[in-house]
Formats: sequence, structure tokens, C-alpha cells
Amino acid sequence: MTYYAWTRREFLRCSASCGAFMVGSAFVAPSTSASLLSDAAGDSTPIAELIRNAPRARFWTSTANAAASCAACHAPGALAQDAKPAHAKTLVRCQLCARNCTLAEGERGVCRARIHVNGELRSLVYGRPISVHVDPIEKKPFYHFLPGSSAYSLATSGCPLRCKFCQNWEISQARPEDYQTPSVSPESVARSAAERHAPVIAFTYNEPTVFAEYLLDIAHAAKLKKIRTALVSCGYMNEAPLAEMCSVLDAIKIDLKGFSADFYRNVSGAELAPVLRSIRQVAKSRCHLELVNLVVPTLNDAPGMTTELAKWVAGEAGPDVPLHFTRFHPDYQLPNLAPTPVATLERSREIAMRQGLRFVYVGNVPGHPGNQTYCPGCGAIVVEREGFVVVTVRLKNGRCPSCKRSIPGVWS
Repeated sequence: MTYYAWTRREFLRCSASCGAFMVGSAFVAPSTSASLLSDAAGDSTPIAELIRNAPRARFWTSTANAAASCAACHAPGALAQDAKPAHAKTLVRCQLCARNCTLAEGERGVCRARIHVNGELRSLVYGRPISVHVDPIEKKPFYHFLPGSSAYSLATSGCPLRCKFCQNWEISQARPEDYQTPSVSPESVARSAAERHAPVIAFTYNEPTVFAEYLLDIAHAAKLKKIRTALVSCGYMNEAPLAEMCSVLDAIKIDLKGFSADFYRNVSGAELAPVLRSIRQVAKSRCHLELVNLVVPTLNDAPGMTTELAKWVAGEAGPDVPLHFTRFHPDYQLPNLAPTPVATLERSREIAMRQGLRFVYVGNVPGHPGNQTYCPGCGAIVVEREGFVVVTVRLKNGRCPSCKRSIPGVWS
């Protein structure tokens, strides 16, 4: 993975000294002046440069817009009929993710990637990938989407969640100004993927929703070169942005981190309900869908939670949606926990299959039989893997060669 990165120590030292802090649901930058663009005009600091060049974002509304609907911010019944409340200052409400951050001038959303500037929401990460690498598509993981393909993978900084077990915390929990990186156009990304002979561009590593405008433009540019696009997401976006993503993306993998509202609040700083809504929405779309549950010892590995998760997936997303139970390794804020026992992953897989799921995998355990794709009809191995390497694809026109049963997926 190519990082324009600092060391862990440097990142933490900067985070402690930068003067930024949390207020309510918004991340407040060091500068909260009345006119950030004016203040940034002669400023050479990284954040000032970002603000000067930040393009207007999408998926937001503002109190400065006379045509804006008050229902976009106020709960049903909170206002008298036809009432238009007066606001002492201009507020912008981001409508991209389920946090729906309401921001005063100079404030950023929880993701740190979107900022209120002069009555508009701006993207601080558009065109600024900080991590670029070519990975096997199996690493995302996608097991039923072009197995054996290379995925040109990229990320910016930022995430609306605060997962204590985050494996990519150096970039997901960073601010855009923490990395110095040149601007890269969507067309350049598509061209680079083509030059690397990658049939897929994957938006991954951080939460790609925070750079929704950039990924949508890349996806459109990729289609012109017959390159497919895939999203690796926490599923915390709102319905309208997700619908637009589904209309242009080819595959989406969502992390279903647990099946407990308390787990989401205490371990990820988020809510479960928006994630379930997103999974339902993708399952009904044209996009290929896969799900991942990172099994964290003592936090989300109880058999009862696994049973409820699998039952919900089978009933709401469908029995043919691939579900990956992946192994946790100690990192970020949970270095005290042990890696997930393989036996726990095996138990989770067995539970899910008893609930009717047909394609359940054990992840991050190279060489495990749970890495293989089996025909649910006759039990034959139809895709054989060794770690992230596909050894053999035995499918014939998407069907098991032994019993001719159709295996759901995107195989060519």
C-alpha cells in the first residue's frame, strides 16, 4: 500500500497539538472565522491551501437557501405548520451520511473531510488520494466478484465512524491536512488503472462515502474505459447518495460490524439502524453485494449475536449474499485483545449456514477450508483459493461443472 504517511508517533503528536476539538456532532477546525476563504487567501498552511482549493460538495442544504425545506433538518412535528424559523447564523446540514451533521461557519463534520465555508459545504478530500495500491480483489474481500482480478485501490482520509478496532486508523481517523499529496483528477485515476491492467477500481481503506463526489466522478470516468468499480464501505450513508452510488458502481461490500445497537454505539461510535437500511437498499439494487463481520473477541462474538445477524442477513438481504467472518488482530485502541480464535470463526460460519446462508467464508486465515467457494447443490469446490490468491475457478458459464447449478456472482 502506498501511504503519504507519517509514523504512528508523529500522527498522534500532531493530533494532540493541532488545536482541533469536538463540539457536539461537528469537528471544529482551528480556524472558525467568519470568512475562511478570506482568511486563507494569504495563508500557506496546509489547511488554508485545502480550503482555497476545496470544491463545492454535494448532498447538503443550508439555511441561506430560501427554497430549502425545513423538514431537512427539523423532525416531523417540531415546527408549526408552514413555520420558517429564523436562524441567527447560517447553518449547513450535510445530508451525505447518517450523522447529518449541522455545521456553523468553519465547522467540519465528524468525518473531518467536509467543511462549512461561506454558506456552502466544501469537500477537503476531492482529488486527494493519500493511499493507492493494486490489490487482489479477494483482499477487499470480494469472493463472488471477478475472482482473481486486480483492484486498483485508493483512499482519502476521513471516516464518520470511530471504530476502536480500525485496521486503517492512520488514514481513516486523520484530517486531510495531515497528508501532503498532489491533486489527481478522476480521469487520471481511470487512466492509471488501465495502465496497470486493473479491471476494477476499488474505493477502500478509509470510508469512501466521505469522498462520494470524487468516487462518483471516477466511476463515470472508469466506465468510459470499461473498468468496473467497487465500494468497500461501513454502510453509513443516507438513501439518496447511496441510490446514486448504486446506479453507477458494480459491487459494494458492507461491514456489518455486529448485530447490537449497544455494540455500534460503544465500539464504533455509531448506530446500527442506518447500516441495516443500507444493506437492504443495496440488496434490492443492481449492484453485487457482499458482507463482512470482523469477529472481535468478547465484543461481538457471542453465538446469540451471530445467530441474529445471520438470520437477519438471510431474511433481508437473501441467502445467496456472501458473508465473510474475518479474523481480528490487535490494533489501534484494542491492543489488549487477543486475535480471534479460529474455532470462533468456524463456529460463526456453522451458525450462519444453519440459518440458511449458502456462501459463508472464514477470512484472514490463509489455507482454511472456509476460504473456498462450494456449490450448495453438490458440495464441489467451484473456486479454490490460497490466501488472497485464486488457484482455480472451475465454474462454467457461472455454473457448477458437476451438477450445473447456477452460482450467484459476477464471474466474467
